[in-house]
Amino acid sequence: MDTKYTAKDFFLHIAVIVLLYTGTIALLNILFNAINTAFPKVSQYYNYGYYDSNPLSLPVATLIVIFPLLLILTNILRKSYDEDPSRKEYAVRKWLIYITLFIAGGVLAGDLITVLYYFLDGQELTTGFILKVLSVLVVIGAIFGYYIDDLKDRLGGSKRHMWRVIALVLVIGSIVAGFAVIGSPRTQRLLRYDAQKVTDLQNIQWEVVNYWQQKGALPAKIEDIQNSLSGFIIPTDQQTKAPYEYQKTGEASFNLCAVFNKKSQDSPAMPEIYLSPTQQINTNWYHGTGRVCFIRAIDQDIYPPIKR
Repeated sequence: MDTKYTAKDFFLHIAVIVLLYTGTIALLNILFNAINTAFPKVSQYYNYGYYDSNPLSLPVATLIVIFPLLLILTNILRKSYDEDPSRKEYAVRKWLIYITLFIAGGVLAGDLITVLYYFLDGQELTTGFILKVLSVLVVIGAIFGYYIDDLKDRLGGSKRHMWRVIALVLVIGSIVAGFAVIGSPRTQRLLRYDAQKVTDLQNIQWEVVNYWQQKGALPAKIEDIQNSLSGFIIPTDQQTKAPYEYQKTGEASFNLCAVFNKKSQDSPAMPEIYLSPTQQINTNWYHGTGRVCFIRAIDQDIYPPIKR
């Protein structure tokens, strides 16, 4: 009976399942990261002002592409079933559905076991944890319910429309949550500019310290640290093309200043009291918006001038 099926039938069914699994992983990834942002753990590590590619960018992009493709291919299969109902008995289709139900059922059972274990073990059921459990329950439960209906041939017009609405709500809701966390593409560009500014200031700071160790004094102006022999060229702000500010404030102290687009991510380990709108009095690279100066003082015990 399977001999009448073509390679097209086989790859269409495989493609739908691959898209489904990929989209599900991306969807849960978005929801988990959004929950982590909204309800961060007290012990969660922050990178003190550095910028890495946002972990939500890839899953959001994946879901935006995957979901329409999944709808299109599912619709193609559905039309082929309407034209020839015997195609529903395709062995590959049945195997893929049962495998999906097996995986979904296992995930749902594991989800409930985890909640029960945390409860019986007396561990704290935080808001973030509960929301993650509910996310898995809703997403995987929807997939399980859909394929049960599909297997029992209960996907009539109204039922099919109901599942489409549920899928649209989940996907669009997660994409909106993703953009709420990562911001617009423009916001991401501004964050990348800020990250580059911090990197440039770090390089300048290192060269200032190196100058101090080599000559026993701080450079009078930023141009003094340019070194053609080592190949160090003083960086400029890539966004504005303006030079960074260097201010010698004492025998072994100086300021480095730049104009930033966005405020650094707050951290439970670094309370807001340490931040100032125009200055940084701590030794990390947290910053507010606008012109920010990082106050630096060289510890002469750690970085003594090199005696010759």
